[in-house]
Amino acid sequence: MFQRILVATDGSDLSKKAVTSAIGLAAQNGSELIALTVVPRYPTSYFDGAAVFTPEDIGRIEKQWSDAAQAALDAVAAEARAAGVTVKTSVISSDLVGEAIINAAKKHEANLIVMASHGRKGIKRLLLGSETQHVLTHSELPVLVLR
Repeated sequence: MFQRILVATDGSDLSKKAVTSAIGLAAQNGSELIALTVVPRYPTSYFDGAAVFTPEDIGRIEKQWSDAAQAALDAVAAEARAAGVTVKTSVISSDLVGEAIINAAKKHEANLIVMASHGRKGIKRLLLGSETQHVLTHSELPVLVLR
């Protein structure tokens, strides 16, 4: 049914449940899994909440974030391989998380996007935003949302 499933994870407990479900779905369908983490860029403007750092410091911080994301994806890959699922991992640096997920799904020719949702409502959703909602409303691919 699905040849390639893209699962987006931020390393939270909720997204780990989505990863486990995506691995199970991939194993059941004989699908390839693409595990993705989007790492934000370090804010460079005072108005974005940035502290004063040199470009070298910012590069070092972003590399630490990327390395931590890759380590988390390596754990996902190990779990997928243990379940007999072929897996690729990808760390993307972008401030536009939802768009990065959609673009990665297109690039990897995924047939399904799997992600978690915290299920925030009201003012919390408005203030914190929802990358899952963005993907749901802008993706042309099917999106499986887990809570």
